[in-house]
Amino acid sequence: MVRNTRGQVSEARSRLLATATRIFYAEGLHSVGIDRIVAEAKVTRATLYRHFPGKEDLVVAYLQGVHEMEREGLDKALAAGLPAVDTLRAVAESIAEGIRSAHFRGCAFLNAVAEYPDPAHPVHQAVLAHREWFRRTVTDLLAQVGETPPEPAGRHFVMLRDGAMASGCLSDPAQVCDTFLQGVDGIVRFRLDAAAK
Repeated sequence: MVRNTRGQVSEARSRLLATATRIFYAEGLHSVGIDRIVAEAKVTRATLYRHFPGKEDLVVAYLQGVHEMEREGLDKALAAGLPAVDTLRAVAESIAEGIRSAHFRGCAFLNAVAEYPDPAHPVHQAVLAHREWFRRTVTDLLAQVGETPPEPAGRHFVMLRDGAMASGCLSDPAQVCDTFLQGVDGIVRFRLDAAAK
């Protein structure tokens, strides 16, 4: 990563990444060429390649940026010190807010893996790393709710999220979000009811 003399990430890198993030999410990864990103970021090709050796490096950096944004949001929910049940519901509501947003176009990670299906590809690997982090974080929260093994419930939560993210840009987002939130509430209630028996 190129930094300036004060140790900050260079402005050109930030512009490139912001431009790529906006365009990649709105239009897809393969459909956007390097020339367009360079033109809209107002940098030279040499500047792009100084920061990102190839387009796939830029795509991975884009996904890492989305991951960091999602991680910060989840860390904020965790830092609130709420009981795990309320934290899970806050995470679900945050996902629903994203689906309801004006420019929602599905999950950046699911969109990316559809374009990079090779499991060995660095883009695919970035998607898998993000998904593993999310599943593990949700499962850790679910472990604090009820006494049954939390892994199936964690996988269930992730599958509900995946379905909501895919449906949210195809159907009425309000209905999708209501269904998703009801599903998460069902997972939580099932775990609480099982613990009460």
